[in-house]
Formats: sequence, C-alpha cells, structure tokens
Amino acid sequence: MEKIQLLRDPSVFPSDEVLAEAMRDTYPAYTKFKKRLPEYGIEAEEWRYYNDGKSWLSKNVHKKKTVFWLSVWDGFFKVTMFFTEKTCDGIFGLPIAQELKTFEKMGGKLKPLIINVNSGTDQDDLFKVIEYKRDLK
Repeated sequence: MEKIQLLRDPSVFPSDEVLAEAMRDTYPAYTKFKKRLPEYGIEAEEWRYYNDGKSWLSKNVHKKKTVFWLSVWDGFFKVTMFFTEKTCDGIFGLPIAQELKTFEKMGGKLKPLIINVNSGTDQDDLFKVIEYKRDLK
C-alpha cells in the first residue's frame, strides 16, 4: 500500500472541517492527541504551507522550542521529531515500545524520529517521547 500525503492544496487551510474530511477514521485519534497537548505544555499549533514539500504541516512548540511537526497522510498522521546524535541516545532508554525507537536515515546532523498514528495507536508512548523532546536543553 502506497503512503499518500494529504493536504497538498496551498489554497485550502487545514481547518477542523478540512482535517476531519481528510483524516476520516483517524480524526478521532487526532482530536484525542490534540486535547492532550496542553498537559505537556505544547501551547501552539501552527499550520503552514511549505513549498519545498508541497504540503501543509503543523509546527507544535513549547515556549519557543519546536517539539514536533505533524503531517496528514491517507489513514494516519505522522508526528516527526528531530534529535541530534547526542540526544537520540536518550530515546533508547525510554520505557516505550521498541518499534518506536527507530530513526530514519537522513544526511545531516539531525536524525528524524517519525511516529505514525492511526485510530488504533496507543498514544501513551508517543507522549513519553514528546515529553523527552520538550525537556531537552
């Protein structure tokens, strides 16, 4: 099954109605996720269209620090966090599912950790990673 990124039209802002239509069965998982964010100090969700990737992304911050990026795909949404070589080691010590401790291969100094979330995903481990990222200096 090919993974298809949604929200590609720069003229259509991802309002709650647009997100609900795009996410369909995954939208309840997204709203559950979004409701928990204030507990972790994630104060701002900023949707912006990025020309380099030709899609809408949500930048989520704590104070002035970007904690994660969110993108919408067919059947799930992705939460992406970037770590340095030094800080990614802390992920391996977290009490989370082993399959979440996999970093994507990319050039450069930052290593992306991408977690796909759908309606059946247990979000507790995801929030442990968000909390770890938020607390990094």
